[in-house]
Amino acid sequence: MDINIVLGILIPFFGTVFGAATIFLFRKSISDVAQKSMLGFASGVMVAASFWSLLQPALELSVKNDQFVEILPVLIGFLGGMGFLFLLDTVVPHEHIDEGASEGPRSSLTRSTKLMLAVTLHNIPEGMAVGVVFAGMYSGETSLTLAAAFALAIGMAIQNIPEGAVVSMPLRAEGHKRGKTFLYGALSGVVEPIAAAITLLFLEYTVPAMPFLLSFSAGAMLYVVVEELIPASQTGKHSNLGTVGFAFGFAIMMVLDVVLG
Repeated sequence: MDINIVLGILIPFFGTVFGAATIFLFRKSISDVAQKSMLGFASGVMVAASFWSLLQPALELSVKNDQFVEILPVLIGFLGGMGFLFLLDTVVPHEHIDEGASEGPRSSLTRSTKLMLAVTLHNIPEGMAVGVVFAGMYSGETSLTLAAAFALAIGMAIQNIPEGAVVSMPLRAEGHKRGKTFLYGALSGVVEPIAAAITLLFLEYTVPAMPFLLSFSAGAMLYVVVEELIPASQTGKHSNLGTVGFAFGFAIMMVLDVVLG
C-alpha cells in the first residue's frame, strides 16, 4: 500500500491519541468551557467535511445531465448512512456525550465503558469516509486530489482530539490511573484506520459504488453530529462557546477542503 495512503488513514488515529494524552495535562476533568468549545469545533469540522469532501464529489460523479435518476445513488447512500448509524445507536449499549443519558439495550456496563463504546462506534463511519476518499483519489475516478484526501484526514484528526479526551477524562474521574485512561482513550480510535483499510482493500468493488459510499459516509458522519456532538455542545451553560467553536471548525475545514482540494 502506498506510503501516502498509510499515513493518511493513520492521521485521524493520531488525533484520538493526542486527545487521550490530554489526561496528562489536567487533573481529573476537563472544564465545561473547553469541552463545549471542542465539541462545537468538532461539529463544524465534520459538517464541512461531509459536504466538501464527501457529498460534493459524490454529486459530481453522479449528476451529469441534471436528471433526478442520477442523484438516486447519492440520495440512497446519504439516507442509508443515517439509517445505519440509527440502527447501531439503537442496538448497541452506549452513553451520550452530553448528560450521560444511556441508550440502546439495558446492560451492566459502566458509564465510562458505554461512553467509550459510543466514541468507538462513531469512529467507524469517519474511518470509512477517509478510506473512501483515498480510494477515490487513488482510482482516479473522482476529482479528489491527494491534498484534498489529506485535508479530510487532518480534519478528522482535529475533531478526534476532543473525542479522545471525552473517553479518558471520565475514566480518570473514576480513579483509574493516567496510563490506563490514556490507553483506553487511544484504543477508541483504533477502529478508524481499520475501517479505512478495509474500505481500501476492497478498492475493486468500492470504485463503482463510489457515489453511494461517499454519500453513505456523509450521512453517517452527519448523524453523529446531529445526535451527539451538537446536543452535547449546546446543553447547559456556555452553549454560545459551542456555537463559536462550530463556526471556527467549519471555516477551517472549508478552507482546507477548498484550498487543498
